[in-house]
Amino acid sequence: MNVFRSSILATVLLFCVAGPSQAQFVDVGAIDFPTSATGQAQQHFLRGVSILHSFGWKQAIEQFQAAQELDPDFAMAYWGESLAYNHPLMSQMDATEPRKVLQRLGENATDRLAEAPTDREKGFLGAIEILWGDGDHVERRVGYMEAMADLYERYPDDSEVAAFYALSMLSTVGATRDLSQRLNVRAGTIALNLFEQRPGHPGAAHYTIHSFDDPLHAPLALEAAHAFADIAPAVSHARHMPTHIFIQHGMWDYVSNHNQSAYDASRELWRPGDTMGDAIHALDWGQYGDLQLGDYEKARLWIERIEEMSEEGGFLEGGARGQGGEARARNSVPLLKARYIVETEEWMVLPVTEESSNNELLATALSAAHTGDQQALRDAETLLRERSSGEGGSTGIMANEVSALLHAGMGHADVAKRFMDEAVETTEAMAPPRGAASPIKPVYELYGEILLDLGQPEEAIAKFEKSLERMPNRPRSLLGLGRANAMAGDRDKAVEAYTDLTKVWAGRDSFDGYKEAMSYLHSTENN
Repeated sequence: MNVFRSSILATVLLFCVAGPSQAQFVDVGAIDFPTSATGQAQQHFLRGVSILHSFGWKQAIEQFQAAQELDPDFAMAYWGESLAYNHPLMSQMDATEPRKVLQRLGENATDRLAEAPTDREKGFLGAIEILWGDGDHVERRVGYMEAMADLYERYPDDSEVAAFYALSMLSTVGATRDLSQRLNVRAGTIALNLFEQRPGHPGAAHYTIHSFDDPLHAPLALEAAHAFADIAPAVSHARHMPTHIFIQHGMWDYVSNHNQSAYDASRELWRPGDTMGDAIHALDWGQYGDLQLGDYEKARLWIERIEEMSEEGGFLEGGARGQGGEARARNSVPLLKARYIVETEEWMVLPVTEESSNNELLATALSAAHTGDQQALRDAETLLRERSSGEGGSTGIMANEVSALLHAGMGHADVAKRFMDEAVETTEAMAPPRGAASPIKPVYELYGEILLDLGQPEEAIAKFEKSLERMPNRPRSLLGLGRANAMAGDRDKAVEAYTDLTKVWAGRDSFDGYKEAMSYLHSTENN
């Protein structure tokens, strides 16, 4: 056994404090997963599954391969490793690497199933034979879910069957784009019940968060969100994931702090040759949280970090350079810069070229509308219109936003409102908001601002209220709501909105919006 494997074994012996079928690790959570294996191979397997539940792919693979070295016929170790090469909720589920893993266990499905000595283990293996078998990724993911549903019916009290069944439903939602919420609620119910029974189970907390990651259901996952980072602090994704729910509650300090923690963990875990996906994801969300808090200095720091990571060879603090991830980092730079312009309202008209990203075009259009640069606004509209032709979706929404800005500035109120109505219609047909605002200028928020400029505060109030339903505690929507109520003469509602804004931007005395809110609040106190 080499030194690295010895180190892994020492870690497992240090942190595992339970029997052969269950484990409580201080850094990746607690699970109960009996298999036919025993001893050290089973302990590596348990740690691997614990990490797998938190989407710590590389760390999980190391544990499953360590189990295979100790017990080459341990079928479930190959089962676990096969699940660690794809993000089950986002990717196309490329079966190439998983199939290679299964080939090491046996030449065909029959031979591989023969290596599983129990019906339960055969059930797990049979399910992934479908997942990594023939057919496109949608068919395979639906078939896998159906196989896990059968296994769950046979073993309803098995915590790991329940956890992986819940995840299979979420994976199916990602594959089929099912917006009905039916599978999400089913998965969330199972995961939440498991979390209540086993509060230290990483999958229970994790899949509860994913299931209820929308404005309506997010309160159901708040307890799990608070727990998850403490359950599995050794995994960067586990530190980031709670912010999916914190964003839905407008808990901006938590969004900032947890993503900083996730970024730090990704740096600590990174080794030469690794991708930088976890770090990039954390800094993207972290910047959004800091922008809502009004911490613009920290928001600029995130941009500096992503620019460094986009350089050839990548970059992580401490001098460590990596391979892979530079392209994703480069693609993220325009997003973070454009978002900074929109959220800070430090308007900047960027050159409009074929190389401009959609986010840059939207930021430029907003800047042009506020600085009176009609030509830049027209140029941005033309390019977005060309890109959105026949596409719709997010690009179509942004094109309608820019067209509305153009016509509002020309005094064409009805035309501007028509474009915004079209943007709203497209938005409502899409999945509910998750994560940072997308588009970078939320539709309802912009609609409210345009209505205010058109002198229609009552209509603006409804738009800002809708914006805050979808994205609670957004300071720009709170500022707009305060202004709209003040213009409409509803002092109590204006005070409420402005007070909420000052809580988010506490200490940002230099902000014009903060000064406006405090001035209004002082005037109402004096009167």
